[in-house]
Amino acid sequence: MTENPSGAIPDLPDVVQLLNWRATRHPDRAAVTFLEDGEAAADAETINYATLLARIHTVATALADRVAPGDRVLLLYPPGIDFVAAFFGCLFAGAVAVPAPPPRSRRALPRIEAIVRDCTPRVAIADAHVTAATRCETSPDGVLAALDWLVLDPGGPMASRAWRPRVPRPDDLAFLQYTSGSTATPKGVMVSHGNLMANMRMIAVATGHTDQTPMLSWLPMYHDMGLIGCVIQPLCLGTQTVLIPPIRFIQRPIRWLRAISHYRPHTSGAPNFAYDLCVRKTTREERAGLDLSSWRVAFNGAEPVQADTLEAFADTFAVHGFRAEAHFPNYGLAEGTLIVSGGRKWELPVVRPFSAEALDRGDAEPAAVTDRTARRLVSSGRAILDQEVVVADPGSGWR
Repeated sequence: MTENPSGAIPDLPDVVQLLNWRATRHPDRAAVTFLEDGEAAADAETINYATLLARIHTVATALADRVAPGDRVLLLYPPGIDFVAAFFGCLFAGAVAVPAPPPRSRRALPRIEAIVRDCTPRVAIADAHVTAATRCETSPDGVLAALDWLVLDPGGPMASRAWRPRVPRPDDLAFLQYTSGSTATPKGVMVSHGNLMANMRMIAVATGHTDQTPMLSWLPMYHDMGLIGCVIQPLCLGTQTVLIPPIRFIQRPIRWLRAISHYRPHTSGAPNFAYDLCVRKTTREERAGLDLSSWRVAFNGAEPVQADTLEAFADTFAVHGFRAEAHFPNYGLAEGTLIVSGGRKWELPVVRPFSAEALDRGDAEPAAVTDRTARRLVSSGRAILDQEVVVADPGSGWR
């Protein structure tokens, strides 16, 4: 097997065959590390590729008698290695994974109910705690109680019978990526195995990723940036990914930076607000001893990227080894699988001033650098590989 010339992803058509190949090629290499408390503690859980594949097989074997190829499977695992194994277990079984956030309160239930009504999953899988807390909740149509619930512990004993993964076709659905539902009913984006592999190669080319570029993330695993960019991408590359529960970052932003300092990832990132929090919500004393020199790609997307934030972060953390060239503004959306455009790796972000008055009218007019009323915009880069990007007005159809 040879590496694809367009990047570090081998020339295989889907992640099922690719993960099997990775586990065979380097079974003892670290695959996933999970920091439950957000700290680089001695009790952090790390599994290698062989163990990850065994846990994936455990899930897929349990699903084999419950689902047919193409059936939807709702995933309600909290952040962790079990989520990773459950997600890939669905794909190995030929099912369509539907990742969703496990409910931490009753307020989260309407979103899950909306997803269930929309995609009609054949089965829901979760750990015992989430299952007990969710299945007993009632709604007018009893949508959650009516689900076929399966309590699965991917780390438990494997089934004794022989089992082989179902090899998908490129146009087979891999998973449904639901929007947040913060402003409207969640909408599902259909991501095929072909879509996923094409985007994996695009991300690798844009960032310079290889099997020697570990990653670290606190992003939600059920959202496209966290799932595709920080779980699927590193495992396709054959490198290590270090995962932190999102709540641990929100509680103390310094945890993200300390984990980077300890585990030395090549890539980590978040929406713009996270970089702003690191500047405003960490103290000089907390930052003492940080070493961010390994951080080569600090991706920034999912919301408008602010020039002031990029500059403030680079200025604050330069003394700790962070280089401004590591900033990697990008644009993506679930409908594009994940990445659509990105900057040039290891170059300073492109920032240009534009007339604020013209922008408010919907026009883009360059302004002088000396214009204090101008609005500075950060470029989201350019299209990658052979993907075509079209800027269009949905009202007039102009493009």
